[in-house]
Amino acid sequence: MISKKILNIVGRTNAEYGLIKEGDRVLLGLSGGKDSILLATILARMQNHAPFKFDFKAITIDYGRGGEYDYIFKYCEKHNIKYELYRTKIYQALEEKKRPNSSYCSFCSRMRRGALYSKALEEGYNKIALAHHLDDVAESFVMNFSFNGALRSMPPIYKAQNSLLVIRPLIFVRERQIIDFIKSNRIYIAPDCNCPINWNSDDKKPYAREDAKNLLKNLEENNKDLFISLKKAFSNIHTNTFCDKQYIDGF
Repeated sequence: MISKKILNIVGRTNAEYGLIKEGDRVLLGLSGGKDSILLATILARMQNHAPFKFDFKAITIDYGRGGEYDYIFKYCEKHNIKYELYRTKIYQALEEKKRPNSSYCSFCSRMRRGALYSKALEEGYNKIALAHHLDDVAESFVMNFSFNGALRSMPPIYKAQNSLLVIRPLIFVRERQIIDFIKSNRIYIAPDCNCPINWNSDDKKPYAREDAKNLLKNLEENNKDLFISLKKAFSNIHTNTFCDKQYIDGF
């Protein structure tokens, strides 16, 4: 059972940004974690209740080292979700490219996304669905200005270089709402969601996202409306109040 609040948020987001439309073929990246499990459930529900027809399939990118997938197969079968487990050799490439005492998260993410794009193009899907939520968006924003010197985050929809459209239907859903969905429905999730970073204890764990998450948590403790304001801010950008010359009035 998905809460009406989550359904309303996703429905409004879909209507405002035109994420899924009549005749779309959507490929969902299903890691087996809480976020993508919720999104798979929502898309399955949309197929039965939306006033338009679309096709979607969930796909898990296997890294080539094995993983816990039985629970994903069973969940998708229970909810009539078309599902595929796609075997790759990503882990082998990670081991070959890995540097001592380094984190390979970004490299792994690019390879996984590349495999997802390849399957979408090969099978005629026009949209890729990712399960990023509002907390992910806020954390990415903080990481970008803290470490990369850029005011950058995640849009609800964008066109990739291969012309596929990437959509984020959960972009205005809070992470705690997703956790509540998983707990209230007693849905099993693999402890490490088959993530490579948890396979070897000597691998360096990424710290930037965790630092951003802790910073936002502390700020929200002092301002309970922080994420309400952040959500508004991401759609209320005053470009001419910064120092980028292409946006300064009269430059």
